[in-house]
Amino acid sequence: MVNSVGFKDRVLKTISGKKTRALFLSLLVIIVALLPLGVNNYIEEVMTNTFFYIILALGLNIVIGYAGLVDLGYAAFFAVGAYTTGILMRYGLNFWLTIPIAVIFCVIAGIIIGGPTLRLRSDYLAIVTLGFGEITRITARNLKITGGASGLVGIQRPTIFGHKLYQITDFYYTFFILVILAIIVSLRIYHSRLGRAWQYIREDEDAAEAMGIDPVKTKLYAYMIGAAFGGVAGAFFAVKMTAISPETFAFTQSAMILLAVILGGMGKIPGAILGAVFLVFFPEIFREIGQMRMLLFGILLVIIMVFRPQGLWPERKS
Repeated sequence: MVNSVGFKDRVLKTISGKKTRALFLSLLVIIVALLPLGVNNYIEEVMTNTFFYIILALGLNIVIGYAGLVDLGYAAFFAVGAYTTGILMRYGLNFWLTIPIAVIFCVIAGIIIGGPTLRLRSDYLAIVTLGFGEITRITARNLKITGGASGLVGIQRPTIFGHKLYQITDFYYTFFILVILAIIVSLRIYHSRLGRAWQYIREDEDAAEAMGIDPVKTKLYAYMIGAAFGGVAGAFFAVKMTAISPETFAFTQSAMILLAVILGGMGKIPGAILGAVFLVFFPEIFREIGQMRMLLFGILLVIIMVFRPQGLWPERKS
């Protein structure tokens, strides 16, 4: 019995080792990078959408997973990034130059919503963020510069090193690179001093403040960085779709991104990724059964929440 337990411990230690994880991640990256060589355009489109939702989930994970805040209007940052890029490109600005501008506008939006409201907590903060998301969508629907209810159409596809991003494979690799960059940034932030401050605030805000951490300023950084993730994703979404409309950024979009983070496991990068993958893949796998797939999807979500309340990849408490 002792020998079997010791063998089990050695196996678990080997699996959780850094070299094993690095080998597994390298193999996974290679498989994903070579996937377009053996699949059709439909699979590529589904994977590209998955990458897109992974970026959004990682951005929202910083807000609700790292800092423990509530955000029911995350699609608003995604909308600001998309509309900024779409409008600037209509005036002749190069796509790659619109990205930092979109990020700046999203950060400003994060400051506008976070500055006066982050002193609120729980339900009050949830209501404010929900209202911000709806205000952004309604504003976009009523402004002439955003195209009104019809939105913006005819957004040009970008070029890089003389190659125009046109085929679905081009956007597959573009969003795949963005996912890798988002993961790297999320990891670096999580292990930084700011990331530790967010964790302290999430666990006990009063104790964190007693330790000298400014809770409002620190939480505002979470909103700003999370908004930047949404802005980048929105900019690339605009040129991929070549058309955007206000209804794309409805509350259901924010709810789906929030669901991906909660389902996967708040505070964990693998959890956010897994949640986004599940969110996109499940409806596609059961598309043949029509609207019943959403009923099956809801039942499965309830089952997961009952038996895995901390998510599919919960955070380990140290």
